[in-house]
Amino acid sequence: MITSGSLVNQSFRHIDSELTCDGVSIESIVERVGTPVYVYSGRAIRQAYREIDTAFGSYPHAIHYALKANSTLAIVRLLQSIGSRADANSAGEILVALRSGFAPSNIIFTGVGKTKDELELAVSKDLGAINAESVGELDRIAAIAVAHDTEARVALRVNPDIDAGSHPNISTGLRSNKFGVPIQDARTIYRERRRRRGLTFVGVHIHIGSQITSIEPLRSAAQALVSLALELKADGIQLEHLDLGGGLGIAYEGRPIISPVDYANAVLPELKKIGLRVILEPGRAIVGRAGALIARIVDIKRFPDGRQFAVLDAGMTELLRPAMYGSYHQIVPVAPRHSTESSWDIVGPICESSDVFAKDRLMPALEVGDLVAILDTGAYGSVMASNYNRHFFAPEVLVDYNKWTTIRRRQTLDDVLALET
Repeated sequence: MITSGSLVNQSFRHIDSELTCDGVSIESIVERVGTPVYVYSGRAIRQAYREIDTAFGSYPHAIHYALKANSTLAIVRLLQSIGSRADANSAGEILVALRSGFAPSNIIFTGVGKTKDELELAVSKDLGAINAESVGELDRIAAIAVAHDTEARVALRVNPDIDAGSHPNISTGLRSNKFGVPIQDARTIYRERRRRRGLTFVGVHIHIGSQITSIEPLRSAAQALVSLALELKADGIQLEHLDLGGGLGIAYEGRPIISPVDYANAVLPELKKIGLRVILEPGRAIVGRAGALIARIVDIKRFPDGRQFAVLDAGMTELLRPAMYGSYHQIVPVAPRHSTESSWDIVGPICESSDVFAKDRLMPALEVGDLVAILDTGAYGSVMASNYNRHFFAPEVLVDYNKWTTIRRRQTLDDVLALET
């Protein structure tokens, strides 16, 4: 039973039986912008960033926030303002980072299947590094750089065949995955192209997956990367950095999970063997717990076998993770009733049986019109939204310094049809 002042997570808590975000009433936000709506805590974003930064202490490091987790302009600008750098996975993310105030030298371009136009943009902007996915991509980068009479700063992404222990759809470090080149081939690739006109090798990149919740895969990745870097050093190849990628998970289910300090303590002993600056690319770990998706119950269904369904006005169009990965998200009433809990299926309005947020979830009594908050949706919520069934993108609100601001308005039909004839 929820009590006055009870903690839901660090930013969202019930005060006098009403859910708040850093002290701001969720109901007061909904009264102005409606539902569904994403609500973010600026304080939580700052805190998560600083915890990672502090964990790596005096060791040379740079945090490149992964825009793929949440690329809403105001969120990216907030991170730029506190000293973050950027990791982009597309031309669109590069342009958002530039518009948010990031210097090109503070942007790293990652991602599989970079197009010619995207590589042209990255080379012409002289980004901090392009994490190349293949030998062919290195050659395409070199050709573009030569045409621009410049040198592109590159790092090769290596695949170490390490199981991150995460969901198969977000595991990227196994040899069966599409990412990078086999790590055993990397030394030869660097040797053969070290003097290739148009290329300057500045680092080595690795990223083994997302939502990693155990230390050993992260330690193994650091060991593999440092071992390769030491071989390259022996070959006379002078690198500027090692890029460990991202992947640090968050506690969706509230159980204990590795912290930034645990992560740093696991990888720093390996990194100190070579002393190169380390690049980190966290996304979810910075913004994940800072967000909540607020939705309203639009229907209640009770079946003879005892099943109860609460149908929301938000669905897989606003939060795809449960349908795509079977992911768990805590769901809490905004104004809970003091009642005995019972089992509910919390579902969305989309014409798909996979449009389910939770099954057999214990909840207090629910009624049509009630508001609920789906927590830990700051990452891979709005950024994966769609217009399926012609649903309009939900607005986004940032709570910061005891005030809230709409940072993206609700989409309209005119917005949706603007590109159509």
